[in-house]
Amino acid sequence: MTDPGPVLVVGGTGMLGSQVVSKLLEGGKQVRALVRPGSDASRLEELGAAIARGDMMDPESLGHAMDGIDAVITSAAGYTHHREGDSPVIDTVGNTNLVDAASRAGIRRFVLTSILTCDQTPDVPHFWHKKLAEDRLEELGVPFLALRPGAFLEQITRFGDPFSAGRLTSFGSPSVPLTYVLASDLAGYLAAAVDASGVEGQRIDIGWDRPVSMQDIADISARMLGREIQVVVSPISAVNPMAKDLEAMIDWFGTGRYVADTSRQREVFGPPPTAEDAVARLLTSLGHKRD
Repeated sequence: MTDPGPVLVVGGTGMLGSQVVSKLLEGGKQVRALVRPGSDASRLEELGAAIARGDMMDPESLGHAMDGIDAVITSAAGYTHHREGDSPVIDTVGNTNLVDAASRAGIRRFVLTSILTCDQTPDVPHFWHKKLAEDRLEELGVPFLALRPGAFLEQITRFGDPFSAGRLTSFGSPSVPLTYVLASDLAGYLAAAVDASGVEGQRIDIGWDRPVSMQDIADISARMLGREIQVVVSPISAVNPMAKDLEAMIDWFGTGRYVADTSRQREVFGPPPTAEDAVARLLTSLGHKRD
């Protein structure tokens, strides 16, 4: 069989992208990671990925990075400001550049990390930008699959282990259920999406067996740890410079409509994790032992 060529991973130095690289390599795929000049790629090189130096804001570098590749997976997101050089313009101009380069390269499949309900939220910029990327892929006829995950549960550990402190922070109503995911699960779905059959042009919601509130997560973890876990409400402006965008997101969460339909996820990737299983795995990853 002819070697189909490597998979180009965009966003590979991030929390999600690095796990995508690992999943692909574990599955026997060749991986090429697009890494910005000056960014540390040593971890990806240790895993076994080839490195293509380039930038989503530099179309010429994207052309070079896509030379000879089979597929693209992108988890890049500029709005988070998690890494030096991140900017919301990555989610608009950068994504357009990436899709256009994929179209010119004639890739077999483009796998986009989108966002749940992005097509319903023109007032939440970083959601809507994913919808525009989906539209651009469709407009140019690029063979694509968009996975639309819910909120990353790991975000609650961004400032440390909240379970050790016995306190989870909610940036909206702690009682409104919404869809969560674990990045490790999503990474597996993204890697599998490269060769999934019968999915061209689809947008697939990704989540757990049911939506849960932050209070539900506190209650589940409390039962597992055998001690009380409280929920405190905090304004998003206290922790993020993109406050206006994220406040719009929290308002959307409050409508109760940030909920995945996981029926297609089940058909393509298998049964979604239960909320209990996902919370238990997060606790284990943090070193907690269940009561």
